[in-house]
Amino acid sequence: VQLVESGGGLVQPGGSLTLSCAASGSIIFSIWTMGWYRQAPGKQRELVATIGRSATTHYADSVKGRFTISGDNAKNTVYLQMNSLKPEDAAVYYCNAVFGPRIYWGQGTQVTVSS
Repeated sequence: VQLVESGGGLVQPGGSLTLSCAASGSIIFSIWTMGWYRQAPGKQRELVATIGRSATTHYADSVKGRFTISGDNAKNTVYLQMNSLKPEDAAVYYCNAVFGPRIYWGQGTQVTVSS
């Protein structure tokens, strides 16, 4: 399984970005749990959002109401729409795929929030 993130970049506070994660390989996208995590310098990697079977979603409290995770089964792609970005959202964002004991990570994409 390979996960390739894209869509990171520099955005001003209050702005928006959409991250994409394209999955390939031995993955049945609709039954895996896909997620986004982030890691800021000097901090531990933390959960941002996940989407599982039946498109069930879960969000960290810090992003609820601002971020939206979604998936396109036909394209094996998961998205993270990020609105009202804050400086504290700046981090490397990682895509994650989980099915039972199988866990895969993407290489990460940098999100910088600065004026």
